[in-house]
Amino acid sequence: MGFFSTILEKLGLKKEEPAAPATPAPAQPAAPASSGPSGQPPATVASIVRPTSSAPAAAEKEGLDSLRTAEPAVQAISEVDVMKKLEDMAKGSELDWKVSIVDMLKILGIDSSKDSRIELAKELGCPDDLIGGDYSKMNVWLHKEVLKRVAQNGGNIPKSMLD
Repeated sequence: MGFFSTILEKLGLKKEEPAAPATPAPAQPAAPASSGPSGQPPATVASIVRPTSSAPAAAEKEGLDSLRTAEPAVQAISEVDVMKKLEDMAKGSELDWKVSIVDMLKILGIDSSKDSRIELAKELGCPDDLIGGDYSKMNVWLHKEVLKRVAQNGGNIPKSMLD
């Protein structure tokens, strides 16, 4: 699991992994490669799935084409009240998660060390020139990027915090 995935999980935004499509059961037992029981060649897939009705070939082709081009249903991401969750987690502390990536990580109970922040920055595609030296530039970029990606994953981050 990546570093950012841990952040999403702590915020209640962990994406569900899509279920693997069910493997359909074979229509018939596998026939020997040489010939069928009657001495005929084994049935082909086309002969097994071809409808037995007298539907026109065009309708059959259209039906098969729609199966080939069907896209999986898209699930909407439900919004999580990240703002309230972080505010509640920060109560009683002097931590300001709204401006500091270090404070945000501490509130979430995630390692906020320089090495961990560098790892997170690399995972999120931080420009190389921001990593190293004065880490304040990397921290600012990282804070904005984490908030932006939390919003993309269903967190209710105000637009004013994303600009």
